Amino acid sequence: MENWSLISLCVLLGLTSRWAVSFHSYSGAGKPPMFGDYEAQRHWQEVTYNLPVHEWYFNTTNNDLNYWGLDYPPLTAYHSLVCAYVAKLLNPEWVELYASRGYESHAHKLFMRATVLFTDILIYIPAVLFYCFHFCDGSSKQKVAAAFSILLYPGLILIDYGHFQYNSVSLGLALWGILGLGLGWDLFGSLAFTLALNYKQMELYHSLPFFCYLLGKCIKQGLTGRGFFHLVKISMTVLVTFVLCWMPFLSDPKQPLQVLHRLFPVDRGLFEDKVANTWCSLNVLIKIKTLLSRETQLFLSFALTLLFVLPSSLKLLSKPTLWQFKLALVNTSLAFFLFSFQVHEKSILLVALPVCLVINEIPLIAIWFLLTSTFSMLPLLLKDGLLLPYVVTSLAFLFLSLYLLSAFERSTEEELRLGLYRKLTQRWLPKLNLSRIIKWKFWFSLVAMAALSFTSVWLKPPAKFPDLFPVLVSALSFLHFLGFIIYFNQVQLMEPQRKKSQKKTN
Repeated sequence: MENWSLISLCVLLGLTSRWAVSFHSYSGAGKPPMFGDYEAQRHWQEVTYNLPVHEWYFNTTNNDLNYWGLDYPPLTAYHSLVCAYVAKLLNPEWVELYASRGYESHAHKLFMRATVLFTDILIYIPAVLFYCFHFCDGSSKQKVAAAFSILLYPGLILIDYGHFQYNSVSLGLALWGILGLGLGWDLFGSLAFTLALNYKQMELYHSLPFFCYLLGKCIKQGLTGRGFFHLVKISMTVLVTFVLCWMPFLSDPKQPLQVLHRLFPVDRGLFEDKVANTWCSLNVLIKIKTLLSRETQLFLSFALTLLFVLPSSLKLLSKPTLWQFKLALVNTSLAFFLFSFQVHEKSILLVALPVCLVINEIPLIAIWFLLTSTFSMLPLLLKDGLLLPYVVTSLAFLFLSLYLLSAFERSTEEELRLGLYRKLTQRWLPKLNLSRIIKWKFWFSLVAMAALSFTSVWLKPPAKFPDLFPVLVSALSFLHFLGFIIYFNQVQLMEPQRKKSQKKTN
């Protein structure tokens, strides 16, 4: 009974924090002619409801792709269509072709916010609770603490309930995929992840670990026997799911090609806005976008991404355990964020999901990363008028997660998995307290992020450098992420599996 009370309180507080943020502004509020992501999601409802399927991704008289044209996979379009039917019942003006462009009202805002909350309750929150209570070690209170900390992660709340997107759908489906694999339900896990990939193409960040885990498991079972048939079943599950999702677009070869063209717009360039990855940070010193051709940029991003995902993927392939799988998800998605082509600042949420999954094992590092990921989106959040919810949700997450997860008490060298760093310093600095250094770096990092947040709001940049503060936020976040990818790679590659027995996944 006590457990259910704690779970209910955990979910209630998570929902309350989400709904409180939803009262604030959203992307592009009152900013014609293009508005922002809020209008994009509304416009997709308008398009999918009023136009036939074969026009959804094509530039036509009734569908101007330059005005928030659909650029997500079919499952997003179907979701928009379902929302549009509900919107039509409530108020036809919300999805009226042409006339509804830029539509804004309190009633419509309430409806749009409610659609996000509904999908959160339906997909993401149950997956988080299931994961924490089935796969996290410790007492019931510790599991509730882990679930509460994940549900309070400010980055996802601010983007979905502030800026306005449906990231909880794709991330929730991906998490159900992880749960399926963790339970040994590989077909269910493959189905769930394929649905995630058909909702948002950025789920490709997670695809390689899924592939390597399943292939490694099949290899261990024997590719000439049971493993081969298991691989065939997984392949058929993925193929059938793709066919069903893309069915309306398969009658004409031009349709799937146009959808793919919309999903992967290479012409947009190496990066957009001030994203905290390698290319944007390097572009401050060397103008990569102008000096290098598009083909060279593509090659460089592909080569560096491959270089950083290969060690993690090979380790997972040879040792397909749940712990290795979670670390590979962190390392691969972070490598894609740092080095791949056409990265958005919101893509850091794809890295945050697997980091949330190790918050019970490495609480201090996970909390540190999740706070940094939220900070890295600061320019976008300020642009959307979300300063107050950014401050409140970040501080609440910081202090509650540190306290509930006993993050500082669980920060010995062994618990922080600093074995490799100890070996490197053993000879010259045998008495160096690595645990204390990590804690000091954590607080120093928070002070730096807080100071830069303050200056971004209250100080005016020099006229010569109008983007000074966004660039500094991007650069500071990038340096953090570079340190994190080195840390998580050494944890996966150099350390043995965690001490406590992992639940069987084979």
